[in-house]
Amino acid sequence: MTSDREPRKARSSARQESAGERVSAADAMRSAIEQLSELLGRAPESVSSLRPTDQGWEADVEVVELERIPETTSVMASYQVVLDPEGKLLAYERGRRYTRAQVDRRDGR
Repeated sequence: MTSDREPRKARSSARQESAGERVSAADAMRSAIEQLSELLGRAPESVSSLRPTDQGWEADVEVVELERIPETTSVMASYQVVLDPEGKLLAYERGRRYTRAQVDRRDGR
């Protein structure tokens, strides 16, 4: 039994671990940011996508690889992150690198 004074995060984590449930999308996003930050030694800028999979979660996380002045010329990288259902990082891989000011063109031009 948990006490009412026990932090909500600890209670929900205990429930998830005991039931083997998938963490929420918000928790998966926070987990991806925290764990990738620890491994890279850089704070991610944002999570550009997050999707559930049969094995857990996959996320694309944007990270500043090289800070420049002006900021629009900073080099960014997109990392693909794989999490298990409980939000633990299983793998990551750096995908494309681009300047912060670069805009994707989807029309093929």
